[in-house]
Amino acid sequence: QVQLVESGGGLVQAGGSLRLSCAASGSIFSINDMGWYRQAPGKQREMVATITRDGSTNYADSVKGRFTISRDNGKNTVSLEMNSLKSEDTAVYYCKAIVTRGSLKLEYQYWGQGAQVTVSS
Repeated sequence: QVQLVESGGGLVQAGGSLRLSCAASGSIFSINDMGWYRQAPGKQREMVATITRDGSTNYADSVKGRFTISRDNGKNTVSLEMNSLKSEDTAVYYCKAIVTRGSLKLEYQYWGQGAQVTVSS
């Protein structure tokens, strides 16, 4: 009923850049907070960046100054521009959206399918 579809993952050399995108579709009244999370092998999933509906952002210390999160409320999309990539950034990246939907306008949490980002040394 609500789907988050990610795109833009891939292989990049250290120091390079990638852009991830995530599009939400379905029966959505509104999208509140959105964010990007990542999970590296053997590690817990961690927050990378979040953005509120009005554009306020928050970043993990490890990516500050290198990553930029943005959203387009008209298209229900969120993007993550990743610059100066490091090998430590290698992980599966997941987008998340907090969605208000249904007749009661309740909030639901949805996740994308994950996009592999691999940074070579």
